[in-house]
Amino acid sequence: MVHPSIRIIREEHAALATLMNAFEKALLSGPGDQPEVFFDGMRAMLFYVDEFPEQLHHPKESNLLFPRVARLAPETMETIVLLEKDHATSESAVRELQHLLLAWELMGESRREAFVETARHYIRFYLAHMQMEENVIFPAALRVLSDEDWRELDAAFATNCDPLTGQYKRNPAFDRLFARILMHSPGAVSGST
Repeated sequence: MVHPSIRIIREEHAALATLMNAFEKALLSGPGDQPEVFFDGMRAMLFYVDEFPEQLHHPKESNLLFPRVARLAPETMETIVLLEKDHATSESAVRELQHLLLAWELMGESRREAFVETARHYIRFYLAHMQMEENVIFPAALRVLSDEDWRELDAAFATNCDPLTGQYKRNPAFDRLFARILMHSPGAVSGST
């Protein structure tokens, strides 16, 4: 049985991976002859990462999923410590990227390399982080969590309403952001309308 919370997290991971791939594609192609469109799209994607995964997705994993798994599957503790460290530093990492992008946009090409290098590292970090959750934490959770644990997790994650997954009622507050991401990076959306 696939529990709704695991399905939701996987869908959010898939949407984030798609967004990261679109971000990397845009990064490699650069601003070209439409710098306003490029920088607007990049800002929208980084803002989304800062606003949704950092503020909603990660806290639920850290506060609800990881403690239950750590308690019942202590062999996952080393991985959970690494994942928690990632969660603790990822918000400042995305904020640094936002700053570096603004520096490139306002200060010019001399700031491009710092942004590109940091962004490439961030993309690899983020994809590896999600893979670790799916390869280590999910199997352990499926093995050790009780029906009551799953009911609580399923109820908590059902309220996420990630605008990029397209599976849930969209939050009107995200409509403008969603439209910008779609307009500037159509490949960044997986299944949304």
